[in-house]
Amino acid sequence: MSEKTTSRRKFLTGGSAAAVAGAATLGFPTIVKAQGPITMRWQSTWPSKDIFHEYALDYAKIVNDMTGGDLKIDVLPAGAVVPAFGLLDAVSKGTLDGGHGVLVYHYGKQNALALWGSGPGYGMDANMLLSWHKYGGGKELLAKLYASIGANVVSFPYGPMATQPLGWFKKPITKAEDMKGLKYRTVGISIDVFTGMGVAVNALPGGEIVPAMDRGLLDAAEFNNMSSDRLLGFPDVSKVCMLQSYHQNSEQFEIMFNKTKYDALPEKMRAIISYGVDAASQNLTWKAIDRYSKDYVELETKDKVKFYKTPDSILQKQLDIYDQVVEKKSVDNPLFKEIVASQKAFAKRAVKWDMDNNVSRRMAFNHYFGAKKAPAKKA
Repeated sequence: MSEKTTSRRKFLTGGSAAAVAGAATLGFPTIVKAQGPITMRWQSTWPSKDIFHEYALDYAKIVNDMTGGDLKIDVLPAGAVVPAFGLLDAVSKGTLDGGHGVLVYHYGKQNALALWGSGPGYGMDANMLLSWHKYGGGKELLAKLYASIGANVVSFPYGPMATQPLGWFKKPITKAEDMKGLKYRTVGISIDVFTGMGVAVNALPGGEIVPAMDRGLLDAAEFNNMSSDRLLGFPDVSKVCMLQSYHQNSEQFEIMFNKTKYDALPEKMRAIISYGVDAASQNLTWKAIDRYSKDYVELETKDKVKFYKTPDSILQKQLDIYDQVVEKKSVDNPLFKEIVASQKAFAKRAVKWDMDNNVSRRMAFNHYFGAKKAPAKKA
């Protein structure tokens, strides 16, 4: 090998090393070891066997699947970390990364939160109230509400609920006076409404209601729907259920994240979380129709429960008392007043359109499934 060749090779080797060093100096990307998935520890406000906890698991699966496992949400049942009514504090402080519940459970923190479902909704059903939330200003008002109490959370209301029964009683309720003096379970603004009707209210979490009725600590109670009520054991302590009520005519669920943890997520992951809420909301609606209707039949046939429609006089009394409650709370809480005004403005046009536009289903139901009249006999 010639001396010239050796010199050339030394030059090339040295040049290559310099180029690598130069690339590092100029900030060329380097290969780093991939990190594992982001994990979040959640808790629901429901017992593990309740369909509501199943809804929480459904949402977690949607997000876990859509992120390809890059985000993994693990959902624990009520009480695993904190009591059901302690969810907001736990998520806000970062004890939990997120949770699944209802806004009305935070009533003690800021009573205007109960306007997301605890009341007649000014004629709106739960899906229409969600429309108000998403397109009528509710989302911005909710963010303002949480800021007013220093809650470090990001909230996604979703999953419109069916009208909740007046509840489970020892005997049918025929007039408003029948409720006076009863020891009764409910939550949110409904506490004020039923108190105004002369009822002694106890706001218990779902899992504590039936044991309280069994021990005589409650005379009557409401929770939510046919599937949850059946699973919680209501037909074991009562055989009378009064259907239809305005106390929770337009409620929905809430998916909640710790804001610090949420804000630190990649933008793409936050988008998946948001769109996952919409997907889970619709899927929940379909599942509820299927499951609640099946359990309604089971309650009637197997559990021998008698269902009665709540008399109109009681429904009207609820509306009258609700108006009084809202008037008082609007004076004490400016945010409450602002939300009520926003909901009323949206409901005035949306409910009118809904009632004028959509045909009643009762005629069609009676046509196909109602009792058929025998044909008239020929003379």
